[in-house]
Amino acid sequence: MAPRPKPRRALDPEAFGAKLDAHLARVSRRRGELGAPQDAVRSERLGLDYRFGDQQQRFHVASIGKTFTATLVMQLVEAGAFTVDTPISALLPRDEVTGLFDTEGTADAAGGATVHHLLTHTAGVADYFEGAVTSGPRMLDLVLAEPDHLWTPAQLLDFSRERQRPVGRPGERFAYSDTGYVLLGRVLEQATGRAFYELLHERVFTPLGMRDSALQFFSRPARDTGTGTDDGSRAERPVTTEIAPFRLGRVEASRFTSISCDWAGGGIISTPGDLTTFSGALHHGDLVSAASLEVLGEMRNRFRPGIRYGAGLMQVRFEGFSPLLRRLPRPVGHIGVLATHLFHDPAHDADIALNFASTREMVRSFRTLITIEQLLQRVG
Repeated sequence: MAPRPKPRRALDPEAFGAKLDAHLARVSRRRGELGAPQDAVRSERLGLDYRFGDQQQRFHVASIGKTFTATLVMQLVEAGAFTVDTPISALLPRDEVTGLFDTEGTADAAGGATVHHLLTHTAGVADYFEGAVTSGPRMLDLVLAEPDHLWTPAQLLDFSRERQRPVGRPGERFAYSDTGYVLLGRVLEQATGRAFYELLHERVFTPLGMRDSALQFFSRPARDTGTGTDDGSRAERPVTTEIAPFRLGRVEASRFTSISCDWAGGGIISTPGDLTTFSGALHHGDLVSAASLEVLGEMRNRFRPGIRYGAGLMQVRFEGFSPLLRRLPRPVGHIGVLATHLFHDPAHDADIALNFASTREMVRSFRTLITIEQLLQRVG
């Protein structure tokens, strides 16, 4: 386990809580019907355990789930199942990868793409969720138009295969891809003979005591089963758990079966407490080795201004938002399209989880993240 850094100075949890309460109360009033966001900031080293909003209600974490998928991948790398440089064509059936990659100049059905290419979004595969299509409606339009549709991993890959084109050759460029993370989910299943949801429970949720977390439509949180384990099902009828409302644009979609389109790219449901538990465990070496965490955290690519991307992890560089923020720490974690955040602040050894529950709340959610970091710097 990696050593926990020593504090630079004492922090006053009461003063921190009072100031952040005031900020979030103002935010909640401005959000109207969306109400209070769900927030948690925890640092054992600082004696800080701040909560705001409903801490019991599970919510759709969106692309934060990619960090879980990447964690499972690195666990299998450490176990010797494959390496980050193993070609995808050696791990998945040929018909699963055919048509998804630029294969010009190579006999490899995946064009030479590796596990690392998928982790870092440099494999050149399209993005079924937000990418351009060659025909028919885009995925988001289908999610809204067909709310009762249960998407399978095979259907998600077929969507990219049949309606999209590769965006580059493997290793050529960074292009964020949910399709790539569905492929990683399938790599995990093929390598272990276990369903993706089973791996989440067996290797992450259960060992960490994350009793309010599950893969929506495939398993239930352990707290709901009364057995201490998940209640997964491969039946045709999806396994559903009530979650907090969220909006795709103006549409409340938390009860849509069609949000099953996330799967290994972000289909997890959880709570702020469970997420901060995961973040702390990951960054303190309880889930993967320091060497594996270094692979995940090598921030080679630009995701957006102020955000760099590694391998299933992002790093926020606030000076990219404004030069006035250049003295703030650089937290590492992931965001989701629903303005969900999970970050570890290494300067303060703090874990931060936010759920703003709307595709239109991203700016406001980042303003709150900035406020949290400013308070961690100032309230001492």
